[in-house]
Amino acid sequence: MTIWTPTDDGHADLTSHDTFMDGPPHNTFARLRREDPLSWTEWDKGQGFWSVTRNEDILALNRQADLMSSARGIRMEDQSYEEYLARRTFQETDPPEHSMTRVKVAKAFSKPVVAGFEAQIRALCDEILDEALEQGTFDATKAIARQLPMRMLGRILGTPDADLPWLVEKGDALIANTDPDFTDHVLDRMTTDAYRLMPFNSPAGAELYDYAKQLMADKAARGDTEGVLHLILQPGPDGSTISETEFRNFFCLLVAAGNDTTRYSIAAGIQAMAHQPDLLGQMQEGAIWDTAPDEIIRWATPALYFRRTATRDHEMHGKTIQAGDKVLYWFISGNRDEAVFEDPFRVDLARTPNRHLSFGQGGPHLCLGMHLARLEVRVLFQELARRIRSIEPAGPQKFLRSNFVGGIKELPVHVTRA
Repeated sequence: MTIWTPTDDGHADLTSHDTFMDGPPHNTFARLRREDPLSWTEWDKGQGFWSVTRNEDILALNRQADLMSSARGIRMEDQSYEEYLARRTFQETDPPEHSMTRVKVAKAFSKPVVAGFEAQIRALCDEILDEALEQGTFDATKAIARQLPMRMLGRILGTPDADLPWLVEKGDALIANTDPDFTDHVLDRMTTDAYRLMPFNSPAGAELYDYAKQLMADKAARGDTEGVLHLILQPGPDGSTISETEFRNFFCLLVAAGNDTTRYSIAAGIQAMAHQPDLLGQMQEGAIWDTAPDEIIRWATPALYFRRTATRDHEMHGKTIQAGDKVLYWFISGNRDEAVFEDPFRVDLARTPNRHLSFGQGGPHLCLGMHLARLEVRVLFQELARRIRSIEPAGPQKFLRSNFVGGIKELPVHVTRA
């Protein structure tokens, strides 16, 4: 049984957010992998770009940060240099600058530190699942997938629980800024020049920054120096500190990316369970927990692509990527590459090796939150599997309107409790 069959005609417009409202256009990516693995797209709203769609090519290029730079932006959209400087996070920098910022906060997301969160995560899962499953039929994205990363976000940032729904709402407005269900300022449907120097070109960036300033003032008044926000403010090895703009953008990144990516991984895993009934039994048997989180995250691929910019001419597949060209690494395509994954449209919780690309493997931008994401996914599905006898679809799923963030925003399911 396939979990979901793509319906695109194999020639989808990758520049259109509407294309992704029925899920990623996997027929198009399959054709590109076969026929044109380095394909050029003209774009009437900006500079054209190259699409890299094979797993091995993405891995090879991702290892070459000197060739493919992050310091011109990571999304398809063009930016002026002024806009880039105003919006950038450490995701949009190259080594050594990227490494100097990363080292400040890496300890807070290290595997040993994250392992210490397991009891908290399990307690949160108990609370979330008991409330959701009591309903029988519900939207799994809102009732389950949204709840766990949101509540863990509060623990990591040191924010009051009462503030979390507002924070996540603003994070959604940032990272899903092309979906009218999440923002009134839809990026490609209106002029947003008033916010062009805000993160993600969104007014939510300004609101989140005001919140962060007050949060840090309150923490300072209490003498609270715990947590990742305090770490990022400390001087680096060279004595430098981040600017006010850089702190604002880092906070926005944590709120948006730290919440959304895990949410959509959990939603995709629940979607898989509802359409592939054998998964529940495998989870209940319990032999697959070392490999299951990565397979669920491969299946989800919340970050559909990341953009790089070529620093020099580069020959590939008989074509020349020229210095200054935009190059998109389509992780969503690489994670369904038939040359790497047997039966890629089936979730195999025991899949090993699993060379998925969802964490940016092989490059300097390896996801800081990957250990936390794996832990949240594992614990959530362990607790879900022991509480239910069955799960099935209860209506059509709905995907985000975005070619950058991939996710199921509505997932009606019906469960029978154990």
